[in-house]
Amino acid sequence: MVTDLINWVKNAVLQSDCAKNMALMDVELINKVREFHRSFPQYSETPLVSLYNLAKKLGVGGIYVKDESFRFGLNSFKALGCTFAIASYIAQLLGESVWELDYNSLPKMASKLGEFTFYAATDGNHGRAVAWAAKELGQKAVIYMNKGSSKMRFDHIRREGADATISELNYDDTIRMVRKLAEETQNSEIIQDTAWEGYEDIPSQIMQGYAVMALEACEQLGSLGITPTHVALQAGVGAFAGSAQAFVSNYYKSKSPKSFIVEPTAADCYYQSALRADGEVVNVGGEMKTIMAGLACGEPSHVSWDILKNKGDYFVTIDDILTERAMRALGTPTDGDKKIISGESGAAGMGFLLEVLTNDSLADLRKESGIGKDSHFLLFSTEGDTDPKSYRDIVQNSKYVL
Repeated sequence: MVTDLINWVKNAVLQSDCAKNMALMDVELINKVREFHRSFPQYSETPLVSLYNLAKKLGVGGIYVKDESFRFGLNSFKALGCTFAIASYIAQLLGESVWELDYNSLPKMASKLGEFTFYAATDGNHGRAVAWAAKELGQKAVIYMNKGSSKMRFDHIRREGADATISELNYDDTIRMVRKLAEETQNSEIIQDTAWEGYEDIPSQIMQGYAVMALEACEQLGSLGITPTHVALQAGVGAFAGSAQAFVSNYYKSKSPKSFIVEPTAADCYYQSALRADGEVVNVGGEMKTIMAGLACGEPSHVSWDILKNKGDYFVTIDDILTERAMRALGTPTDGDKKIISGESGAAGMGFLLEVLTNDSLADLRKESGIGKDSHFLLFSTEGDTDPKSYRDIVQNSKYVL
């Protein structure tokens, strides 16, 4: 179905066996990953914000936003993934168990590798997290950003000590370039959250790290006596969406919330793959111009697609206007609600939710997905103002209000 600002399709992909990838997000296993993160002095549980007054205004039971702008002091969730993946990679190289490693032992273990280089392609947040993790381990990071990336995000990466470059390629082609560089460089590895044939372990470990925030959110909701009925998960390559989808499905089992997988209209590879409905991926290319830079990815991770094609309920695309509207709604909240500073990609789920709850032309989607006055929505604001100037321009100048 299509409106001016939203496209949506109910998942009709034939079901397949995704048990292997679902098992990666087993609840007990993700608890162990969280114990690894708890050894970091920078670790603390990020807040789950209840937007009580906004939910009341919009006529639903509750809206709860996991605010990842506080994560590790890096203003996004990404370090959850790369720290665990890098630790797992080091453990594998040295014949150790990752469960025996922690923040204090990792640098000593990493030093046994000699001089090592971690490569990554990024629009900003992932590269900054890889650079930070490499610095913590006394190793080198080489980061390439895709064409059109923010100078502010580039500067953040450089300040973490990485060798950073902005390429003339889109995100997916930048990955291919970085992959080749890593393969040609001794004592190096690419740390990426998208999976391809022969490269699955590191992306899967990154997804396990990401799932820690879903674990925190589910427990925080439980402390409020809430079981969410709906969840909106933004997708770029899909690593976050796939990890969160798998975890909440494992956690809630038969009571798993209805899920909406949200992408920019300009980078709609999951939506197009769902439209195709035969289980095969559809890649999209070109510049994919969108302010949601972290979601401007045209090729799904095949680990994430395996999960989402089996467990996702609806695939949705949104116009940039909607994420602008959401950034403003979160940054200048309904009286009595807590302010959330959410960046362009972080606000995508809220952008979808505000539109689906206020646009009469989406009444069929509300009915189809069971949205009503008793619905409770879980959202993830996966980044803060990682480009403060862009954030201020959008929040102050956006003309879209509730």
